[in-house]
Amino acid sequence: MTGDLPLLGFGLPVSGRWATPATICRTARRAEELGYASLWTFQRVLYPVSGGLGPPHESVLDPVVSLAFVAGHTDRIRLGTATICAPFTAPALLAKTLASLDVLSEGRLTAGVGMGWLREEYVAAGVPYERRGERMDEYLRCLKALWTEDPVEFAGEFYAVPRSHVAPPPVQRPHPPVLVGGSAAPALRRAGRLAQGWICSSEQNLTNLGAAIETVRDGAREAGRDPAAVQVVVRGVVDLLDDEPGGLRRPLQGTRGQVLDDIRALGAQGVTEVFLDLNLSPRVGVPAGDAGGAVEHAERVLEAFAPTKPRPSA
Repeated sequence: MTGDLPLLGFGLPVSGRWATPATICRTARRAEELGYASLWTFQRVLYPVSGGLGPPHESVLDPVVSLAFVAGHTDRIRLGTATICAPFTAPALLAKTLASLDVLSEGRLTAGVGMGWLREEYVAAGVPYERRGERMDEYLRCLKALWTEDPVEFAGEFYAVPRSHVAPPPVQRPHPPVLVGGSAAPALRRAGRLAQGWICSSEQNLTNLGAAIETVRDGAREAGRDPAAVQVVVRGVVDLLDDEPGGLRRPLQGTRGQVLDDIRALGAQGVTEVFLDLNLSPRVGVPAGDAGGAVEHAERVLEAFAPTKPRPSA
C-alpha cells in the first residue's frame, strides 16, 4: 500500500456469534502479522427490550477484558477502546483498570472514552444523566491527575480523590493517549482541549469530516496545544464486495479499490487512523449470524487491506 493512507486498524470480534475466544485470538494474531496498527473494542452495557439499538448491540463482550485477553496473545499491535462510557465508572477505578492494561500490554493502550447517550445505561450505572458535559470535563481532568500526579489529590464538583499514591502508573508517559468520542460541537472541542484527539462514531458522515476535525483542532488551540498533533480516528463499517455496487454506495462499501479510495479520501480530510470494523456489519456482528461465515469474511477483509506482507514465521 502507498504511504498516503492513514494508519489502518481492525475491530476485534466482540459482538455477536463470532466473538469467541478462538476467533478473537486468531483475528488479533493475524492482524498483527499483517501489519495492522491497532485492534479496537467498544462498550455496550445493556440492550433495552424497548428497542432503540440494532442487533449488533444485543450481545457485546466487555471492551477492556477483551483487550486484556489479546494482550497476552500479541506483541506489538496497539489496543484501543472505541469507546468506553467513562461516567459509568469512577475515575479512580477506570484509571487503575487502564493503567493495569497499559502495564500488562507493555505500553500499547489507547484509551477512547465517551459520555454515552443511552438513558437506560445511565440508570443501570446509577449515574445522573443531566449535566453530562460538565461531568465529562471534570472526569478527564481527574483521570489525567490520577495518571500523572504522585501523590494525587483531586477535589471537584462531581469527583474526589483523597491525597493518595496510585500505583503502578501507566507505562506510557505522561499517560496513554486519550481520545474522546462524540459529534456535538462541545464534545469535539473537548476532544482537542482535554484529550489527544477524537474518535468519530460509525454514524458520522464520512464524506464531510473537515468541519468536525477543525472544531477539534480549535479546542486544541484554545488549550494552547498543537492542533496538528491531534489524532482523528474513524470507526469504519467496511462492506467489501466482489463487484462495484449499482447506484449509490456509502463510504467504505464496494470493491477493494473503491474502499481504498475512500480511506485515502479520509486521510485527505485529516483523519490519522481508520479501523475497519465488522462488529456492526449485518452479516457479521449479529447474534443470529453464521459464525463460520463471519470468520471467513473477516479473514478476507484482513487480507484485502493488509498494510504489510506478513512476516515469515520463525
